[in-house]
Amino acid sequence: MSATADSAGSERSSADLLGITPGMAVMEIGYDSDCEEELRDSVVDRCGSELLEEDSDEVVDAVLLWWREDDGDLVDALVDALSPLADNGMMWLLTPKPGRDGHVEPSDISESAPTAGLQQTATINAGKDWSGARLVAPRAARSKR
Repeated sequence: MSATADSAGSERSSADLLGITPGMAVMEIGYDSDCEEELRDSVVDRCGSELLEEDSDEVVDAVLLWWREDDGDLVDALVDALSPLADNGMMWLLTPKPGRDGHVEPSDISESAPTAGLQQTATINAGKDWSGARLVAPRAARSKR
């Protein structure tokens, strides 16, 4: 067993917090130079492949949506990010923490998610400057897709 495997048992990686598992297809939307590289690297290491770009035609298990206050209409972005998502997939809306450039108010997320047909199920500390909100389609909506 490697030293990395030993430490993995005692310390949760960013990919663990996101629920990423080996073999998952993960799409990234809204990447820019301000994004949390450690989180991205952790996801790539865990899923075993590079993150798919937003213009990919593949169906994905998870979407990482990096979003800042001035990026446009959040509801539209959430709806667009839903299209490549598998029926049981999850979306992580990653936003700058309070006090950082581009911070998105939690009320904006809680109002936008249901309008886009999503519900928030968890929040995490996604790094030094970013927070994450896990969004999924309600069970009833997933069975109709």
